[in-house]
Amino acid sequence: MKLQIRSQSECRYDEVSLGEVMLRLDPGDTRVRCARSFRVWEGGGEYNVARGLRRCFGMRTGVVTALAQNDVGYLIEDMILQGGVDAEWIQWTPFDGIGRKTRNGLNFTERGFGLRGALGISDRANTAASQMKPGDVDWDELFGRQGARWFHTGGIFAALSETTAEVTIEAVRAAKKYGTIVSYDLNYRPSLWRDIGGRQKAREVNREIAPYIDVMIGNEEDFTACLGFEVPGGDTGLKHLDPEGYRQMMQEVAAAYPRLSVIATTLRGVKTATVNDWSAIAWCADGVVKARDYPALEIYDRVGGGDSFASGLIYGLMTGGDLQRAVDCGAAHGALAMTTPGDTSMARREEVEKLMTGGSARVQR
Repeated sequence: MKLQIRSQSECRYDEVSLGEVMLRLDPGDTRVRCARSFRVWEGGGEYNVARGLRRCFGMRTGVVTALAQNDVGYLIEDMILQGGVDAEWIQWTPFDGIGRKTRNGLNFTERGFGLRGALGISDRANTAASQMKPGDVDWDELFGRQGARWFHTGGIFAALSETTAEVTIEAVRAAKKYGTIVSYDLNYRPSLWRDIGGRQKAREVNREIAPYIDVMIGNEEDFTACLGFEVPGGDTGLKHLDPEGYRQMMQEVAAAYPRLSVIATTLRGVKTATVNDWSAIAWCADGVVKARDYPALEIYDRVGGGDSFASGLIYGLMTGGDLQRAVDCGAAHGALAMTTPGDTSMARREEVEKLMTGGSARVQR
């Protein structure tokens, strides 16, 4: 398996993500409905990948998004800058005073505990990012004159509106024009598609995007809802841990979309909100590989675990191309990310590499 990745010397960015960045409000150990205070983080499925690649793996990353020009937008920007992600490609939309025309997205997120699952409540209608449209971004400047080795986006951004779906298609076409590798996380969210056509609309949009993708990421529900493929014998429960069904499905997806070089998914068995079995599997033309298992993984905050898997996988593919190393890196990074609060990773590359080789949680002194 060999991806033809552009050289660092000809590109300003190692990776660029396209997606919405929201303000996450976290009630901590209590619930949204009972909270009297919230801790704030920035987060977004596509952005989290860029931040993980920058903060954990030291790569040069940027984000393409839009924010309403008010203090909430400036707060999100400040967090992006603290994460080391280049903010030059943020589009600032004039704020109308009350958010009638444009606003910034909010995401209230409970971590869950034991038998109480994690809960996300998005408040993101009419956001600046959802109103992005074709022609807003100078892709020739980004991918051509400045250069990006890797481009990542996903089904969350594509689902925000009719125009963001069009922007996604415009972006992946431009990336391929300049030889940039494109990864895409299907990331199906029923709440985003419910009022705009449901699964049928999700399949229509994602099937138009899929022919331009080099590396596709998703779980069982993603591949079923977004592309119409099913894991043989699978369901949405503990059978997620059975890799054989995924092996068959990945071969079918690859046959339908010949451009694909890698297909990857996390394997998660949910015992409780705070204890999951965790692993990952990936396909390429040479075969299927599986990451080491993390049975009964203790979880502090599961949100963003899949995004951290994606960033670890991308880092592995960009720095060697060996699929086994890449999927091990992704699974280890995702596991570590779920031991800390917030959407984004707080891990370091050395910690990921230690866990990949069987390192323990013994105290470090």
